[in-house]
Amino acid sequence: MKLSQLAPLPTGLPFRIVSSTIGQGAYACIKRACPLPADTPVFAVKFIHKEYAARQGHISAKQLQMEVTLHKHIGQHNNIITFFETDEDETWRWIAMELAEGGDLFDKIEADEGVGEDIAHVYFTQLISAVGYMHSKGVGHRDIKPENILLSADGNLKIADFGLATLFEYQGKTKLSTTLCGSPPYIAPEVIKCSKRGGSKGEGYRADLVDVWSTGVVLFVLLVGNTPWDSPTDESYEFGEYVRTNSKPTDELWQHLPAATLSLLRGMMRIDTATRFTLEDVRRHPWFTRHNKYLSPDGKLANPINLATSMFESLHIDFTQDPLHKPVSQLDAMEVDQSGAEIQPKFSSTQPEHPVEDMLDWDGPSRLAANHLSTSQPKEGQLSDQAILLTERLMEDPSMSQFSATPSVPLSRTQKARKFHDIVPSYGLTRFFSTLSLGLLVPRISEALQLLHVPASPKPSEFTNSVLMRIKTYDDRKCPLHGNIIVETVAEGLVEVEFVKIKGDPLEWRRFFKKVAVLCKDAVFKPDS
Repeated sequence: MKLSQLAPLPTGLPFRIVSSTIGQGAYACIKRACPLPADTPVFAVKFIHKEYAARQGHISAKQLQMEVTLHKHIGQHNNIITFFETDEDETWRWIAMELAEGGDLFDKIEADEGVGEDIAHVYFTQLISAVGYMHSKGVGHRDIKPENILLSADGNLKIADFGLATLFEYQGKTKLSTTLCGSPPYIAPEVIKCSKRGGSKGEGYRADLVDVWSTGVVLFVLLVGNTPWDSPTDESYEFGEYVRTNSKPTDELWQHLPAATLSLLRGMMRIDTATRFTLEDVRRHPWFTRHNKYLSPDGKLANPINLATSMFESLHIDFTQDPLHKPVSQLDAMEVDQSGAEIQPKFSSTQPEHPVEDMLDWDGPSRLAANHLSTSQPKEGQLSDQAILLTERLMEDPSMSQFSATPSVPLSRTQKARKFHDIVPSYGLTRFFSTLSLGLLVPRISEALQLLHVPASPKPSEFTNSVLMRIKTYDDRKCPLHGNIIVETVAEGLVEVEFVKIKGDPLEWRRFFKKVAVLCKDAVFKPDS
């Protein structure tokens, strides 16, 4: 059941809500809104159910107030989501802020491959600019990760979500933090050791140096499409080797990086905080100061169309891959028993016993389901006239290029393009289409989820010709991965399967989407077919 059904959204709001839910979680949802007397500008409003935030997320009213206070204190910067206004009633706290129309940056980056150095350099430069501005205001973010890195409509980076931010410097005095917070792959090692839970007995960590570490991990992910370790602890083999080898691990992910990049990463991710790079050190580093054809002097994208095209053509799905094959790492090899038993393929090591209901439901029609559906259906696997028209539109949709043998953006689209989002759409790219009916396609998807050891129970919608599958699992890094798979008939003989992430790393969500798509490859509509 939706939160808004349990408790109506606040009345007498100083704006109009103009969309269904565009983002959701266990205790919050985000909707588009605009001023009461006008249709522009359109901005985002985050509605937080205070009771559920306390119960589900262990977030107190004081913490919610701190989030908005610090976000407001930071002020305006080109690469930070701008705070507008906030208020609350007995049930809800709402926060009005800038809308990141371009969606998740890392939804547009191929898992396990990353982007070229120039593109990584553009977004890293913008990220450093944003973090540096926050630090100049005495604010540390403490949760820098792909999930919190968004794009504007013109393709520029925007940092979001200040729920874990802290004021580490005020009136010239520096305060150490002791809160254990952040996402394991991106968290700095001292956060675990110096937090209250780490038994530090008063010792703390510097929030600004924690942000430097996390930003370094983000750069690594931009370049290779994967995180360097599960967490910076003794339990992680990769991190253990990083420590033992003095930041020179044998892992192939590190081997592929150029020397200048490695120099910067090692400086930003030094275990000893006394020698770790500061942001000033980062700004002086040769890799940071390198010339970039995509970057203008004011720090914005200089050639958004070319950059968007280059990013998009790197997205692809290889249907010859075996999504159940798990490469045997050095750690896995140590765990294989002497009988040589094959490692069981699974998406994560621990799964909920049963699918878990989220507090928030999904809503909103498919972006393609604009026409009324006919009651007569074509034969299985055949396209109706309506579906043929839609598939012709799909040929011009850049999201379809990832299913081609040679991904490319149609020339007709690049010729008409004026802005970044003309090439890279704001909607999620984790979707595919099929000519199978709902009755045949849903069992195929359910079977794929079973093979990946991901529990899900299909739930038909009461209002549309669609089925919802709630996903609540853990990724390969043992971090929560929550979302919905919405299977919806958009025309006679054409079904859209949309993967909507609610919580988790965008790259891990894309990795999950690709595995399901490959397992259902015979049912996936491909532009080459």
